[in-house]
Amino acid sequence: MAYVTISIGGRAYRMACDDGQEDHLSGLGEEVDARIEQLRVAFGEIGDQRLSIMAAITLADELSEARRRIQALEKEASAERAARSAATRRLDETEARVARGITGAAERLERLTRELGTSPSGGVGMG
Repeated sequence: MAYVTISIGGRAYRMACDDGQEDHLSGLGEEVDARIEQLRVAFGEIGDQRLSIMAAITLADELSEARRRIQALEKEASAERAARSAATRRLDETEARVARGITGAAERLERLTRELGTSPSGGVGMG
């Protein structure tokens, strides 16, 4: 377990985190501190607790919006995968029809060739 000291609103807080997560936690602390400072500039000195609550609500609102957007993108991606799957099925069906058509045409040509026969000189016989 690692420990990080972060500064929010001019106060230092020692926090525990998993090993390797120190920079991430420090970055989050900097983001919260910056948000509180933005609110302090916008609203003045209205109390640390109130600024902290406002910052938390603002961040929670952004998180909620990000989750909503992720959900919409996941739904869109799912629809795209379904459309791609349907298109692939149609392509496979079309390829199978074309292959059957080519096979049928080749069989007809072979049958006609047998019916017409060929002369010993390689020309078409008269029957």
